[in-house]
Amino acid sequence: MTTTTAAVPASRFAPARQVADAVLFEGYVLYPYRASAAKNRMRWQFGVLVPPAWGPRHGEHSGQRTELVAEPRGDASVAVELRFLHAQRRTVEEARADGSFAAVPELHLPDRVLVPWDEGRDERVQMSVRVADLEAGEVSLPFTRPARVETEPVLDADGRPVGRLVRRTERIDGVLRLHAAPLDVPYRALKLTAVVENTADWTPPDEEADRDAALARSLVAAHLLLGLSAGSFLSMTDPPEWARAVVADCDNRHTWPVLAGGNGRADVVLSSPIILEDHPRIAPESAGAMYDATEIDEILALRTAALTEQEKREARGTDTRAAAVIDLADTMPPEVLERLHGAVRALREITEPGAAAPPPGPDSLSEPPDGDAVFRPDTPWWDPAHADPADPARDRVTVDGAAVGAGSRVLLRPGLRRTDAQDLFLQGRTALVEAVLRDVDGGVHLAVTVDGDPGADIRREQGRFLYFQPDEVTPLEDA
Repeated sequence: MTTTTAAVPASRFAPARQVADAVLFEGYVLYPYRASAAKNRMRWQFGVLVPPAWGPRHGEHSGQRTELVAEPRGDASVAVELRFLHAQRRTVEEARADGSFAAVPELHLPDRVLVPWDEGRDERVQMSVRVADLEAGEVSLPFTRPARVETEPVLDADGRPVGRLVRRTERIDGVLRLHAAPLDVPYRALKLTAVVENTADWTPPDEEADRDAALARSLVAAHLLLGLSAGSFLSMTDPPEWARAVVADCDNRHTWPVLAGGNGRADVVLSSPIILEDHPRIAPESAGAMYDATEIDEILALRTAALTEQEKREARGTDTRAAAVIDLADTMPPEVLERLHGAVRALREITEPGAAAPPPGPDSLSEPPDGDAVFRPDTPWWDPAHADPADPARDRVTVDGAAVGAGSRVLLRPGLRRTDAQDLFLQGRTALVEAVLRDVDGGVHLAVTVDGDPGADIRREQGRFLYFQPDEVTPLEDA
């Protein structure tokens, strides 16, 4: 591996790192920020690269592959930064009179309640390579994070030890591989490939080994930052016409590369385990990280401030990041909270009130005649005239003449204008309806799990489903 002096300046990664931090801690700890909450017992959902011996039998993967098109200039170099979390098991021990320590389920302190918890340690693997070296052959960088045990004393107000925290981490092994292949085009362009693999030789001791054992040896929330010292990357979602076929041929597995340079620059890419748009950025109104997936800051701040003092003590003892959220909510000035209430990102001038609407997309994805309106029943669920009370498990809604409810199987047909990018990948897939839900405006939504989803049982246990409106599905014959 050849490291160059013309490396990408560290400051050029700064805007992308802000977004990468949000990706790294996507869903790290969920409201109400307590370890005892049911939804905080199933951790680490995004970008998890498990040991090779664990993945095949449990439907998880041990590697991710990023391919993108670059236009380097001169003797350019590529800087790559792999970032991931290393899960570490934290146990709580109480001090005994004889000077020994014993593990306990919780340790009460005046300001917090310490409980066992799996923390995430931020890890980075960095390399910088000349593009010419990558064109000559693959460059690989093996890395290891050793197993370790660390202790942290817990002291009372007088400085006397009342317990300790014991953190245990398992060994992690991996490799980062880079390669570049020139493209047969009239311009100097190449396809850059970056592969991250978990190479741990750990084997589950038996068939009953749980996921926690594998997670301790996994790369969690793994993602890449890539930068060119001279030149630019092409957008993978909106490439120039000459590169569309090349971009379509790129093979990205378990990752989603987007342009992430500040001020619209195209020399930095964030390859993320979650779907983003080009040039993502943190909302300027956000007062701080909430670590709760991509929930709305205003709602989280209000709900967090409304927690009881006992709930806040447990949250503070669950994780330092959870404690920071509690402190943020408790100290947020009214003017900052008001700033979270809403923001106008863009305005569009109305030139002709009677102007025709844009043409619809393909027939299979076209909108219903009333455009953006959601599906609504004849009588809202909250109306006294409605015969039955709302019951998601038993409610049914009529779709194409068929009654659809929990247990029904449907074909997914997400609409273009009101879906998110991830839903479009489910076009034509079949799914099981888990519940019929009605919002306060009377809209009807179908909660579904997709057939063949290896994580369906986990989603069902956590109550996390995908949601579609009745006009976005076609009923199939019930099993």
